Amino acid sequence: MNNVLIISALVLLIGNSFGQQEAQFTQYMDNALFVNPGYAGSRGMLNATALHRSQWIGMEGAPSSTTFSLHSPLSYESLGLGLTFVNDNVGPINQTMVYADFSYSLRFNNPKNKLSFGLKGGINTISSRTNELSTTQSNDPSFLSSAASVINPNFGFGVYYHTPKWFVGASTPKILEGKYPGTDRKLETRHYYMIAGGVFDVNSNWKLRPTTQVKSTSGAPLSLDLSLAGIYNEKLWLGFGHRFGDSFGAFVQYQITPQFKTGIAYDYVTSQLMNYTAGSLEVLLSYDFVFKKEGIRSPRYF
Repeated sequence: MNNVLIISALVLLIGNSFGQQEAQFTQYMDNALFVNPGYAGSRGMLNATALHRSQWIGMEGAPSSTTFSLHSPLSYESLGLGLTFVNDNVGPINQTMVYADFSYSLRFNNPKNKLSFGLKGGINTISSRTNELSTTQSNDPSFLSSAASVINPNFGFGVYYHTPKWFVGASTPKILEGKYPGTDRKLETRHYYMIAGGVFDVNSNWKLRPTTQVKSTSGAPLSLDLSLAGIYNEKLWLGFGHRFGDSFGAFVQYQITPQFKTGIAYDYVTSQLMNYTAGSLEVLLSYDFVFKKEGIRSPRYF
């Protein structure tokens, strides 16, 4: 029964991979540039963030995703530039994405409140090794007969409004869908994202940061993430989250210095896969490079 379930899950994953689904993360707010180019430069300094997720631990061919982002405002601070690298594996499907991000911000009477418009553009290399799979039906149209690799250029856009206390954003990081050569399958599926959240003082030691992310795409149910993090003395982050219909998660992050933060997250699966996987695990590293004499007075909350 275990083998049957694993094979069935992989068939579903592979079928979706040709209309490539985006990777999902529990620490999504620390990886906002991945989905919204309007976020580029919003931290006010050069930031580098690396995040790795191993999903459905214990299942052969389960998704594994690694992202690295680098972004900064320019000397003319209304402009922001960024670079996003993503490697995503699921079964015999591998995709590697490299994207440049650009943002332009409008300021209001309060210069700390900004509305940013972002553009994202780059390439996605999708490789398949479905010819290595054993199928019960010969010439199964759901699988390619040989290994293939396709380079797919793409672009997206986003809007991001933020103040020192709250934020909201909307984006679609990939507009073009295209078709895999010789098939009717989409290379990628267009996704729509909304993110929102804020930070609130509880007392002199504690702050609360609630956030939410909504993801919508054709052929899949609406995905809704809710999370709440408690921040103790600007150092320790304790968070809990729920992805409706999928999992409960928890994360711990520690601000080693005002510039350097590390974190780990774990998801407990609540779907039908709960008896066949040990859950999902994430590891985060984030560093802010400061070139101004005044340094960082407090860490950023988003």
